[in-house]
Amino acid sequence: MDPHKPRPEETEIGPEATESITLSVPPEVVCTHRPVNGDKNEGETDVVEGKSNILVSLRESLVGAKKVVQERWLKCFSSGRAARTRAYQVWQGNNVFFCRGRLICGPDPRGLLLTAVSISLSSWIFTVYIARDFPNPSLIIAFSVTLTLMVIVNLIAVSAIDPGIIPRNGQSDVEEVGTGDRTRRKRVTVNGMVVKLKYCRTCKIYRPPRSCHCATCDNCVEKFDHHCPWIGQCIGLRNYRFYLTFLVAALVIFAFNFAFCFWRIHQRLFVANTGLLGLLRNCPETVALASFSFVAIGLLGCLASYQVYLIAINQTFYENFRQRYAGSRNPYDKGILRNFKDALLVQLPPSRVDFRAEVTPGEWFVGGNSNVG
Repeated sequence: MDPHKPRPEETEIGPEATESITLSVPPEVVCTHRPVNGDKNEGETDVVEGKSNILVSLRESLVGAKKVVQERWLKCFSSGRAARTRAYQVWQGNNVFFCRGRLICGPDPRGLLLTAVSISLSSWIFTVYIARDFPNPSLIIAFSVTLTLMVIVNLIAVSAIDPGIIPRNGQSDVEEVGTGDRTRRKRVTVNGMVVKLKYCRTCKIYRPPRSCHCATCDNCVEKFDHHCPWIGQCIGLRNYRFYLTFLVAALVIFAFNFAFCFWRIHQRLFVANTGLLGLLRNCPETVALASFSFVAIGLLGCLASYQVYLIAINQTFYENFRQRYAGSRNPYDKGILRNFKDALLVQLPPSRVDFRAEVTPGEWFVGGNSNVG
């Protein structure tokens, strides 16, 4: 209540009475002349307002203390990390990263998912519906599961590791190669033969021999073979042997499934004399798995045979398709045995790009770790 505001009682009393009361009676006595109900209401209002002010002050103090604690926590434990990031987070290619940059996949996972589901579903149908009709089903099932796991592991390896991505160059075209067309051409000697190096305008580098820029992944890949749509990843220097192992293992498991499906169909048709309609009615899963396995065997067999031929002559799919060595000698051909040894037994080189390295905006291009468009 405002002490300077005139009370109603004071306005009705004359000036003299007011002065005498002020000199002879304490202020508390003046309040006794007011109505009892008014005293009670105003007292309660003062108490409520006092409590409200205390609660507001306490709340403001708690909010201020919370902000101070948060600022000190961030300062102690996040100092220097706010402006830093990982290389894979700013990589300019079209790759998709998982596990904080440990797994590198292609931009379109539909082919990979379709392949994984097809293999897993085929193995499940064989285990549940086909293998139980044979003697020693546990042994057959164990062998089928082992082959399936081998195929899935190699499928994950070929689709989730770095295929051989070449670091990009962060410098401008003028700083790197100048402005003339002649400076964009280089030649190197490989096993006594001169090989041209092409300049990539996207990555701003001279690509090493046997390298190519993948338009799907938007990266230059070392020893580029092709971009496989059924895996969703480029096939290059670092994942080629996993790709070949995947082809062979998948070919074996589909041949294994087809052999047992064919034997079961033979037993139902010629031993049990169920007829074709009875076979379709009683064993539709066997007919479906046999048909799918037959098609898969044809495709995988042709593809695996072609890849074995390319290893024997030491060419990539891209080089053979472009007929790079149609009119000249292949400088990389070392003979069949050496070619197979180099393709399958030589230790894989480490990745040239550290996608998990911490970088700052000014260092995105350093060492080829990352870049920004």
